[in-house]
Amino acid sequence: MGMRLATICFGLVPLALRGQAPAAAPSACSNTPTYSTCELVFELSDKDAAAHTHPYVSVDLKVEFRSPRHRTWAIPAYWDGGRRMVVRFAPTEAGDWDYHVIGNLADWDDKKGSFTAASSESRGFLRPANKHHWAYTERDSRGLDQAHLWMGATEMLFATMDDAAFRTVADARAAQKFNHLRGWLVSQAQEGAFSSPDTPNVEYFQRLDQRIRYLNQKGITADLILAGGPGYLVKAFPTWQQRSRYLRFVAGRYGAMNVTWQAVDQWEDYPDSRALLKEVGGLLKQLDPYQHPRTTGAHLTSTPLLDDGWMDFAAYGTPDDNLGAVEHQLYGVPFVNLDFGREDSGAGKSGPNDLDANEFRHRLWNATMDGQYPTYTNSGAGAPYANSPGAKAMTVWFDFMSDARHWELEPYFDVDGGRAVALEDTEYVVYIEKPGPVELTVEKHGYDVYWINPIDGESIRKKFSGEHFTGEPPSRSHDWILHVVRESHLEGMNKSFKFESRDIVLQEVEANTPKVPFAMEEPKGDLSLSKPVPYSAKLTRESRATRLMRWLWMGEVAADHQGYRVLATSQKGEMQPPRSIATNFPALMHLRLYGMNANGKIYELDSACQINP
Repeated sequence: MGMRLATICFGLVPLALRGQAPAAAPSACSNTPTYSTCELVFELSDKDAAAHTHPYVSVDLKVEFRSPRHRTWAIPAYWDGGRRMVVRFAPTEAGDWDYHVIGNLADWDDKKGSFTAASSESRGFLRPANKHHWAYTERDSRGLDQAHLWMGATEMLFATMDDAAFRTVADARAAQKFNHLRGWLVSQAQEGAFSSPDTPNVEYFQRLDQRIRYLNQKGITADLILAGGPGYLVKAFPTWQQRSRYLRFVAGRYGAMNVTWQAVDQWEDYPDSRALLKEVGGLLKQLDPYQHPRTTGAHLTSTPLLDDGWMDFAAYGTPDDNLGAVEHQLYGVPFVNLDFGREDSGAGKSGPNDLDANEFRHRLWNATMDGQYPTYTNSGAGAPYANSPGAKAMTVWFDFMSDARHWELEPYFDVDGGRAVALEDTEYVVYIEKPGPVELTVEKHGYDVYWINPIDGESIRKKFSGEHFTGEPPSRSHDWILHVVRESHLEGMNKSFKFESRDIVLQEVEANTPKVPFAMEEPKGDLSLSKPVPYSAKLTRESRATRLMRWLWMGEVAADHQGYRVLATSQKGEMQPPRSIATNFPALMHLRLYGMNANGKIYELDSACQINP
């Protein structure tokens, strides 16, 4: 049996080309539009097949693509059943490309070829931008940045639901303007993805290919969780060699598509999780030349892993405004809240995070005021729950934020009676969860004022001129959005998406003890893994700024390299360090307390204490 190479291109017009491979690699991917995928399919010869009886394990093949601007993209091949190895590629530039085959298939190693990619109107893939926001990799025809407004939905079992249900969900989410859909690649709840740690079910992943491609065609990015369920990544792939082969497989298979990577559901559920995810995230970063955004899910926050260098955005699994508000001032990465609450629209409530539509909407807008991008979740799964009041509220959110300069809005603190984000001197967005009087300090100009109903998006327009807005929502029957905007100025600014009109600077935390307006009263002495102990902070200087304080208590055992853990988010109460904070006990813990006042200023105090078993 001879070697064969097939090329399949997926663009606006699918192509299918097959031919006998000559001595040198043939031209491939010809006329593929930028950011569309094409596939080089390598059929192993009899000789190579005899040497590689289990290609998933033993074949090491990649193709290096060189762009017209002389950038190199190394794409690993993935096994696709039988003797078939595939390299899936998406050209990022129009023009002439060269490629070079490298690997341990003797008949293909060192073969070369070339092709020409066509131009397209694609905005490209996603990248972090402007500290806390998102943009596409491609600029528009005027050379201007193109901002991305992340709005996600969760459908964990999208890979295994039946075809009709998947299409119904995908079509509904696209119509509702969701542009992300999050779900498991493999999980303990999904049968048949792998029959053993080194044997993927080819039919499972081929069907998943089509689903991700369908989402992408709908303008939806697939937020792929590598493994779902407590500890499942290690249960499914017990050795590092098995995990690395799995990562190579999924990076090669989905890296050329419009995806983001989320390592696991909740990183805190894994023993020695920081080291594990540093290996996983570091290898994924190495294998994915497109550098799709990477993070991991969390019960609370994934920020403890930022220092390891593989994550480029942070994720939350909690609606806690104290945690979100403080961390937003500390870290210069985008924040996505993956689980601020699950709407119960008929499936029933199974936990404290399952909410009615009103409470879900409140959490949505509070997460926005924390500077987070939202992800929708329903307590039910699949098509019966695709249309709901919460999903409608998300569409209202998207429509509103799309008309704002969302890529420059940051938390704003000169407000009473609500919570705000703003682009100072231009645009102010205030969320009033409990309707009542609102006071907002703005730059002295003339403004258009809109009162917006977050349930249906209906608005009432007024005028205001000055620097101190006071008012009250049109009714007290529900929550409201106040939008104060220099309309003519904003219209002119909206002609440009350049991230240059505002330089977002992270504040310097005040850690000089005499200047800190609070003190740690407790804990006193040692902490315990077996029982909670009291903690408290006491204000030492009261002022208008300290009338509202947000608190964040964190602990870290530096010697064991597990990263810090969030211990509490209130002024006082009881705390109990999680066992995962260290590997050896008793342990010396660095205790850190952050306090953020009503003006957004953050102060820090530190102490040390021992943790006993």
